[in-house]
Parts: sequence; structure tokens; C-alpha cells
Amino acid sequence: MNISRIINASPVTVWKAWSEPEHLAKWWIPAPIECKVVKLDLRPGGGFETLMSEGGGEFKPHIKACFLDITPARRMVWTTTLAEGWQPIEPWLALTAIITFEQEGKGTRYSARVLHKSPADSRKHEELGFHEGWGTTIDQLAAFAERLK
Repeated sequence: MNISRIINASPVTVWKAWSEPEHLAKWWIPAPIECKVVKLDLRPGGGFETLMSEGGGEFKPHIKACFLDITPARRMVWTTTLAEGWQPIEPWLALTAIITFEQEGKGTRYSARVLHKSPADSRKHEELGFHEGWGTTIDQLAAFAERLK
């Protein structure tokens, strides 16, 4: 599955919105759900973990993943099949995300390509609202990055 948007901010600014925990927490999960960033270790083998809270309730697991590849302001790759330090885990949804930040005019083409281990997992993600959910978060990222400039 693929999703892409033009963000009216430079790749460096969009990267900053992604790479600083206090920034990521403001756009990573569709509002009004709150996000807490537990880990954001942007290096191969580094952990990526977020929690979510609906309506001010208890924070519950959202994403637990491992970064596979990082090229600042250009590309990041992470997977939910591994946790920090390359530790295998059994996620509720196995996926690998390839996120790219490409200069386009004065802005950034932000693209997410999401790979699943099976067609069934891909369908499950689609049924859970992949395009709506990821689209909403990219729109939130765009609004945040455009103010961050």
C-alpha cells in the first residue's frame, strides 16, 4: 500500500517533525487520540515505540518497532516484526514501512510505502482504515511541519 502528499515545508523541516519525540507526539496518531513517544532511536536497530490514549484514558500500546535504515531528511525504514536491538516480536499487525522525504519544488513529497507479510494482513490493514488513518496523520504532519518552518 502506498500513500503520498506534498508538504509545504523542506525535507529538513519535515524530518525535524518526524525525528524529535516532542514533535512526533503532536501529529503521529489521528486526533483527538493522544500520543506518547516512548522510544524514537533513529538508527538501524533503534527502537520506535508509541502509546495512545483516547479521551484522556490510560495510555495503551500503539506501535512497537525497530528502525532498519535511516538516511536523515531522505528516508527511514522500520518494521513491527522486530523491537529495539533486532529482537523478534509478534505484532498485532506485521508491516514494514518505507518513508521517503523528497524535495519537490519548495516543498517535500512525503511518501509511505507499507509492506505486509501476507495479502490477508494487507486486507486487514485496509479494512482497519489504512488510507484514512495514515492520510489523516500525514495531513496532521503537513500542518505541523508548515508551522514549524
